[in-house]
Amino acid sequence: MLFGSIVRFWSNGWIAELYEKPHYFFPFYGFEFVKPLGEYTCLLFMICGVSALLVAIGLFYRVAIVSLFLSFSYIELIDKSTYLNHYYFVSMICLLLMFLPAHAYFSVDAYRSRALLADQIPAWCIDALKLFVALLYVFAGLAKLNSDWILHAQPLRIWLPAHNDLPLIGFLFNYPWIPYVFSVFGCIYDLSIPFLLWNHATRPFAYVAVVVFHGLTALLFPIGMFPYVMMVTALIFFSPSVHQRIINQLGKWLSASSQFLRPRRTYRYSPGVKTAILTLFGLFFIVQLLFPFRYLLYPGELFWTEQGYRFSWRVMLMEKAGYAQFMIKDRFGHQTIVNNSRFLTPLQEKMMATQPDMLLQYAHILRDYYAKNGFHNPEVYVDSYVALNGRLGKPLIDPTINLANEQDSFKPKAWITPFHDTIYGF
Repeated sequence: MLFGSIVRFWSNGWIAELYEKPHYFFPFYGFEFVKPLGEYTCLLFMICGVSALLVAIGLFYRVAIVSLFLSFSYIELIDKSTYLNHYYFVSMICLLLMFLPAHAYFSVDAYRSRALLADQIPAWCIDALKLFVALLYVFAGLAKLNSDWILHAQPLRIWLPAHNDLPLIGFLFNYPWIPYVFSVFGCIYDLSIPFLLWNHATRPFAYVAVVVFHGLTALLFPIGMFPYVMMVTALIFFSPSVHQRIINQLGKWLSASSQFLRPRRTYRYSPGVKTAILTLFGLFFIVQLLFPFRYLLYPGELFWTEQGYRFSWRVMLMEKAGYAQFMIKDRFGHQTIVNNSRFLTPLQEKMMATQPDMLLQYAHILRDYYAKNGFHNPEVYVDSYVALNGRLGKPLIDPTINLANEQDSFKPKAWITPFHDTIYGF
């Protein structure tokens, strides 16, 4: 699926549009060393695509999975304007796979080296992946336990009526109670689906729910490959016998020998390696359990300030719209209003206008630009108005603060205006 995603990205011209044409980028805090590669970006995507294909067929697996993790994560970190939860999901899955023997069975590597071939692996190798998928769903469900989502069906009350022209089901979105049904079902689905998939008796019905839920998500919302990624990922919960039947059929088509399909051998880690990997996995899951709750360290409403919002499996919980007008001036009387389209792409401007850390980054971009173009120690101010989940727009950033002098950090951002409202819940 990753290989197909890279091909899709390339064929749609998104590499040039998102990573070559922009003049400026918004790196993640702490990853400012990740720079755009300009004309070499296509090479980076090529490495990522080839690595994904090699991982899929199990050829040069150890090198390929490391290459896939590094190249995909590098692409993800270039510009936060393109941030999506499933990019983070893919990076973390690749990180786990770096330590797992996913090439030990039914792979080109195993075919070339029968000493590697094994049709059994330690159960914790599979359970680690299941646990990570379960965490994604549970945190997504907990995040939906908030008053906007449950009590006000926001932002679905904004999004669903826009699809009332869909064949067969479109008319349903004209009913005011439908968004509430979708909101409650979405919350229950996320909180229960990993446990239903893990249970043998409920697994087939749960997988039907996965296909229906993510199929509707793909139909209604433009969130790329995420629904399809989750449909395929959920298959890992099925029993070994189900996968074995699929592999046996593929083996017949490929004329694979019975010795290759059923070597009756167990893959074993050395005691030291096993201990080291389990320790690393333990630390990994501790971080994954704690990281989504880091928002509790910050004052203010999470959806407004977005301090601690990313990388916490908060999927499609808010509709933010706004605009930001920047003024540059200095003590010698120079003054100008910024035309954002001179510096940013439409996507970058849209994302920047509602996210405080991106507003600050853009202010620094403007500060440095105008410092080189006639302004002495330029000051940067912004009038920013943002509407959150159907509320009236209000200023997001204190317009009296000179953002040129503010620095990004993990500390609370005092220059974000108070929300003056409360969204109850996680």
